[in-house]
Amino acid sequence: MSIDISRQLDKLLKRVEKPGRYIGGEVNSVMKDPEETDVNFCFCFPDIYEIGMSYLGLQILYKVLNDRPGVFCQRAFQPQTDMEELMREEGMPLYTLETKTPLKEMDMVGFTLQYEMSFTTILNMIDLAGIPVKAADRSEDDPLVIAGGPCAYNPEPLWEFIDCFLIGDGENLLPAFTDLYAEMKKSGATKEEFLKEACKLRGVYVPSFYDVKYHEDGTILELCKLVEDAQLPVKRSILPSVEGSAFPVDPIIPMVEAVHDRAVVETFRGCTRGCRFCQAGMIYRPVRERTREKVMELALKQLDNTGHEELSLLSLSSSDHTEFEEMAMDLVDCTKSRQVSLALPSLRMDKFAFNVLQRIQEFKKSGLTYAPEAGTQRLRDVINKGVTENDIFTSVRQALELGWTHIKLYFMIGLPTETYEDLDGIADIARRICDLNYEINGGKGGRFKLTVSVSNFVPKADTPFQWEAQDTPESFRLKHNYLAEKLRNKRIVFNYHDNETSAFEAVFARGDRKTSALLYEAWKLGCKLDGWSEHYRPDLWEQAFMNSGVDKDFYTTRKRSADEIFPWEIVDPCVSREFLRKEAEKAYEAVTTHDCRYGCVGCGINREVRCEKGGIYHA
Repeated sequence: MSIDISRQLDKLLKRVEKPGRYIGGEVNSVMKDPEETDVNFCFCFPDIYEIGMSYLGLQILYKVLNDRPGVFCQRAFQPQTDMEELMREEGMPLYTLETKTPLKEMDMVGFTLQYEMSFTTILNMIDLAGIPVKAADRSEDDPLVIAGGPCAYNPEPLWEFIDCFLIGDGENLLPAFTDLYAEMKKSGATKEEFLKEACKLRGVYVPSFYDVKYHEDGTILELCKLVEDAQLPVKRSILPSVEGSAFPVDPIIPMVEAVHDRAVVETFRGCTRGCRFCQAGMIYRPVRERTREKVMELALKQLDNTGHEELSLLSLSSSDHTEFEEMAMDLVDCTKSRQVSLALPSLRMDKFAFNVLQRIQEFKKSGLTYAPEAGTQRLRDVINKGVTENDIFTSVRQALELGWTHIKLYFMIGLPTETYEDLDGIADIARRICDLNYEINGGKGGRFKLTVSVSNFVPKADTPFQWEAQDTPESFRLKHNYLAEKLRNKRIVFNYHDNETSAFEAVFARGDRKTSALLYEAWKLGCKLDGWSEHYRPDLWEQAFMNSGVDKDFYTTRKRSADEIFPWEIVDPCVSREFLRKEAEKAYEAVTTHDCRYGCVGCGINREVRCEKGGIYHA
């Protein structure tokens, strides 16, 4: 079969755009003999090659699994439409890049769930692989289909299609899962027998081992387990430390330029800030840092092994690292000597290290990005952003004085308690920044550009705003038009998010098992790659709602009662519901909660791991 795919590829590659997406053989990719390994695993990213190869999690888990003698991890991505059409015409199944093996012949096929609008693409990849789309239709000859990632914290919209979800940090959980599989495979166990053992592992959720009962109004009456050893709720797996955990210093070099074509080092995982809209800030607790020495070691090795011309630090808030300034200065020195540019994303305006930025500008300047999120102090307090007006303008002033000419501002609209005065605040911040530029640079500030981007608030599971209603598409549309008028200025570029996709994102972000029917209908109608504007088909989605009978408003514009049981509570993020509810109540009073680096706020994570010394986990 593999030889046939290779031969078919030779014919097809001449007829598609960017054939490098489909051939594998990249520098630092791994090759093993599938016949000599116990577990053949395919990591699937439900988007095109350039997007998937920019995802650090792929590189980490690829290394974690391939470092194990008995496991061979390969990769697959969603083909672009030109390639998929040819594959379906020729009857060629989706295959792995490393050995050109059909996914149907793998032991496990694992999907990462990074964003809700990738869900139809997951179904499409399963089907393109020749695997039955619904888990109940699969036989012993089909691979085990698993999934993990941030969207797995509400796995229910995908419950019909995924055999097993892995919740939490994968560096420890995935090897334990594959080790158990290898052991039971040798003994001749069935998939059902394996899953009944696997569900005892912390972080493993097998949807078929549970049932959900509903009230007449569609809300949940009870979450039930059908298998005695299944956990309820399923606690997420927590990696105790990232300091010594596996990290790819020799990552795969993409054959086609990736969206983020650079060396990347994760400086720490988690966040102590507690923004009330942010799911990542809740589900990735506690903060686990790499030391400055470890970050330097990983960065230098990665630059040596890849030849990348840019290095970026990755975290939810780069400047919150306890050794940020010293670490950044060291990195500036080493990147400058190598003619490599340094990117410091996710900087906080209230801890803006301008002496670091001043050193960076000696070599190369790029745009600076700030995320005030809301236009007024009242609303920033509602969302617990922890950024003041003084923080914003002091930071921007220093940036302009240092010579930065392109500033990006990120805001969110549709937040709880928002009024049009808050929208006026966005326009006021933009206007005052333009005035600041003129004050500092006068007529010489002609190259200055301010980009204002607004995203639509989507209530997420496991956040203080999980009870909130979402704005209607019409309300978002009116607010976008209002801001577009207010921001009319030749120096301001205004960008905003599509309204309909925000509604569909909200349906799956807080969806229950009934939304799987919507997902299946949308895929059958031809929906896939929905995160791309050129592929997104709102007409097909509306038809899918009609065909499935799913009520969009039930999942989007409906505010939840304080005691409602949520579908995602089948999973325990290890941040308590009581804490989230208190934060929701404080939001309506515009009362902030301090950063837990300055004292425990009682979120519940201390029941699982011991945090000390400023909210940071210490093993």
